[in-house]
Amino acid sequence: MSAPVVLQVAASPVSPALVLRPWRMADVAALVEVSRDPALRQWASSVVDNDADGTRWVQAQQQGWAAGDRFGFAVLEAQPGSVREQLVGNVVLKEVTSGKPAAEVGYWTAAHARGRGVASRALEALTNWAFGTFEADGLERLELLHQVDNLASCRVAQKSSYDFDTILPAAPPSFPRDGHLHIRRTSA
Repeated sequence: MSAPVVLQVAASPVSPALVLRPWRMADVAALVEVSRDPALRQWASSVVDNDADGTRWVQAQQQGWAAGDRFGFAVLEAQPGSVREQLVGNVVLKEVTSGKPAAEVGYWTAAHARGRGVASRALEALTNWAFGTFEADGLERLELLHQVDNLASCRVAQKSSYDFDTILPAAPPSFPRDGHLHIRRTSA
């Protein structure tokens, strides 16, 4: 991927438009701020406590793009009356390998943006991009995993047509509880 990928999600009657773009170093301060949320920290696999952590996290996202196997997008929302965009979440396509039929998606939403359809709208854009970009390379399905007690994540999966497949056993430390596996196929 030579040119940066930017995905646009149109405004809905109740939600402003979203822009999904690769993470930048300029996002570190906003990332640190949203990472202070206890609910986000409960589900996150990596903790961002300060600018150094945020810098490492953004660099890891950039390295994934460079390697072509992990594509993390900052999810931004235009603020009414402002030219600035506010960080409202993250979506990621990971474990992308040529010829491999499955890849994984993930997401999180900033506390101030929850309950407004940000995650499901961003996930739909990511899903369409992933299939459009990698289906010819063998991608047939996307897998979404979340801990069984993360009910909000389960609702996002269902709203985004990711069908429940099975319960996965816990795999500490990164996945300390049993999880749900949801799957969306290219024909969905």
